[in-house]
Amino acid sequence: MAKDAYDVAALIGSRICHDLINPLGAISNGVELLGMGDLKDRDEISLISDSVSHANARIKFFRIAFGAADHSTRIGPSELSSILDELSQVMRTEIIWLIPGDIGRDAAKLFFLLIMCLESAMPYGGQIRVAQEDRDLRITGRADKLKVDPDLWKLLTVPGHWATAHQMQLAPAQVQFLLAADMLSNRNSSPVLDISETAIDVVF
Repeated sequence: MAKDAYDVAALIGSRICHDLINPLGAISNGVELLGMGDLKDRDEISLISDSVSHANARIKFFRIAFGAADHSTRIGPSELSSILDELSQVMRTEIIWLIPGDIGRDAAKLFFLLIMCLESAMPYGGQIRVAQEDRDLRITGRADKLKVDPDLWKLLTVPGHWATAHQMQLAPAQVQFLLAADMLSNRNSSPVLDISETAIDVVF
């Protein structure tokens, strides 16, 4: 993917997420006010509240995963854990952040894209752990049942393979593989991938 095209795509992602956060916050406040009155026990209010919470959690996650990333901007573990904890509450998969220190926003973007890659292989839920072990960074997804597309994972592990992704006719739900592969290529990084019946382990 051309660098200019990549930057434009990231800026578009940032703009969409930025413009959606405020109205979602307003809806959330409105639902909270309704919940303080006679409507608090209505099923409709509960449904709207749950949907807004889900949307808020996804938008915060997408803002990092698909937004513009500057390596000079740092993000602390408490902020990252908070975003992932909120997301875990509205999805089938538990996500645990175990990296103790601050990281660059571009690194956080890569991790979040890889989390999405793992999530796509865990349709029935499971657990994803992001950790630092000595000098290695490890992202592990565990589930009772996995659904793995080997061609998608080759985008991440085979140098230069991402450049032929247009031949694969990727679906929108698979775009995280292309973006993650592009970031890894720009970093000259080829992660070590280990896939078993119940786990996917990515180390780089």
